[in-house]
Amino acid sequence: MSEITRLLNDAAEGPDLKAVFDRLYPELKQLARARLAALSQGQTITPTVLVHEAYMRLVQAEKLELTGRRHFFACAGRAMRNIVVDHLRAAGAQKRGGDQVAITLSDRLGEDGPGENILDLDQALDELDQINPRQRELVEMKFFAGLPVNEIADLMGLSHRTAWREWQRARAFLHARIATR
Repeated sequence: MSEITRLLNDAAEGPDLKAVFDRLYPELKQLARARLAALSQGQTITPTVLVHEAYMRLVQAEKLELTGRRHFFACAGRAMRNIVVDHLRAAGAQKRGGDQVAITLSDRLGEDGPGENILDLDQALDELDQINPRQRELVEMKFFAGLPVNEIADLMGLSHRTAWREWQRARAFLHARIATR
């Protein structure tokens, strides 16, 4: 049993998330930095904020029963995904005037930035979840938690080849969905 699994399973009153985050903090921060690199330079969210927000969401989650390293990274990846998407939506609302009523229109269309792509990815992941939840989980661990496919295969109990095929299928599905938006 790994140290992370032991920390998640040994506590009688629930998982010791503080100890897990303390142990994995450098790795989580590096992953968050890689995930946020795709966002535009003007974004206010930082890797530190992303990791701390993920911690807060997991600590505040009701009935959170993490069973091991795989489940932890799946939940942390999903939390990071939701945080980034929420941040981009809020920034988009603010950019578009928030609750103000626009009184003039412009013929110029803004270019889609990296944030728009992440919002499209979020919608496509929701569609993928309806079709194949395992592929959605794999994509979240790959894209949002930054894990390599071989490690994801081990965490999910799949052969490396099967995980790679699932990643290829999910990537093709997401690419097709995003391309049609």
